[in-house]
Amino acid sequence: MSDDISIIGAGSWGTTLAIVLSKKGINVHLHSVFKAHNLQMIELRENKLFLKGVKFPPNLKINLSLKDSLNNPIIVIAIPLKFLRKVVKRIKRQKVHLDDKIFVSVSKGIEVGSLKTASQIIREEIGKCKIAVLSGPNISKEVLEDIPTVTVIASEDESTARKLQDIFTNPMFRVYIHRDVIGVEIGGALKNIIAIAAGISDGLGFGTNTKAALLTRGLVEITRLAEKLGAVPSTIWGISGLGDLATTCFSPYSRNRFVGEQIAKGKSLKDVIREMKMVAEGVETVKSAFNLSKKLNVDMPITREVFLVLYRNKSPKKAVEDLMKRPLIEESIIKNN
Repeated sequence: MSDDISIIGAGSWGTTLAIVLSKKGINVHLHSVFKAHNLQMIELRENKLFLKGVKFPPNLKINLSLKDSLNNPIIVIAIPLKFLRKVVKRIKRQKVHLDDKIFVSVSKGIEVGSLKTASQIIREEIGKCKIAVLSGPNISKEVLEDIPTVTVIASEDESTARKLQDIFTNPMFRVYIHRDVIGVEIGGALKNIIAIAAGISDGLGFGTNTKAALLTRGLVEITRLAEKLGAVPSTIWGISGLGDLATTCFSPYSRNRFVGEQIAKGKSLKDVIREMKMVAEGVETVKSAFNLSKKLNVDMPITREVFLVLYRNKSPKKAVEDLMKRPLIEESIIKNN
């Protein structure tokens, strides 16, 4: 428990983890990629931009230097996936010995272009190091209020996972471990697409029946793609899949659900994004998932319709109609239709 921890990325979730770990007595070094943001946090002792009014514990340090942040043995990467590769390249350029570091990714998504997950990007850019992924139904506001929450830490190295499990667990934040890294990442990434669909349903004034259908069939889509990418299907029915999916689709604090809701009410995607402080990862991930589904020949009708609504100006109502008019089939969980 004596290891100091660095968290690179001072959005709402990165800052939440910094506060939670600090309250446990761990020395945490938080670093924003923006100098002005670091200086503001040092002055105010809070993250006014993303968590206004939540004061930092005394042992939470703000690091101005990225290089200094790499001196600790455990480094949490809390960067939106769209910008992750750029930041990891900067980490690599610091000329710090990284072989013995543990990198913990809390970034959710699939990179447009490369179609890689966060752990794959980190591995590709940094090379030899230990990598783990933290993912689950973790709304920052609820975690900060000590509302009982569970999450999962996945790593191919069991000793790394167990070490992190002990570090991150507290009486109201229960951590499970997993070996299926790709399954945990795909579950955490694709649930954001279904959450956008759930938001569209809310914006159109539909009810619980519709949302339940979206969650159920959305989970099937996620499982299909995850299995094709080498994941264990049952992973998607756990904390980082079904658990995260339910939270993101129903929570009033879900950014992705909010995006879908606003789109259904007539706002343009550009306007919705411009008005948001935080990143809704599903907006980018739907591009990657749509391309992956075509590349791997995986049927993902909800993903396809969300993509068409966001990027081809398809009417949300027409998207729903087309989903409902698909050929009638036998229900299946993973294979076929």
